[in-house]
Amino acid sequence: MTAGVEPLLERHPDLVDRCLAAYVRGDWGVSSEPEQNDEAVRSGDRIFAAYPIDPARPSAGYGTNTLWIITEADRSVTTLLLPEEY
Repeated sequence: MTAGVEPLLERHPDLVDRCLAAYVRGDWGVSSEPEQNDEAVRSGDRIFAAYPIDPARPSAGYGTNTLWIITEADRSVTTLLLPEEY
């Protein structure tokens, strides 16, 4: 996780567990291309998902109230980050 995500855990202690649980189930949150992620799982490409930090508020998949989870194509790293940290 990046430095920007860590401070959010005080206000949203379940954030990482909630989002990672969805991610491993193949629930890509508010990602704009879920079919591309499904194919990436099968073919070994990069996986990108977006989740609301506060599920009671809307998230467009980018900008405020959004957490991204990205797994690199070689599966060596999965990173939790804020869109502005990309």
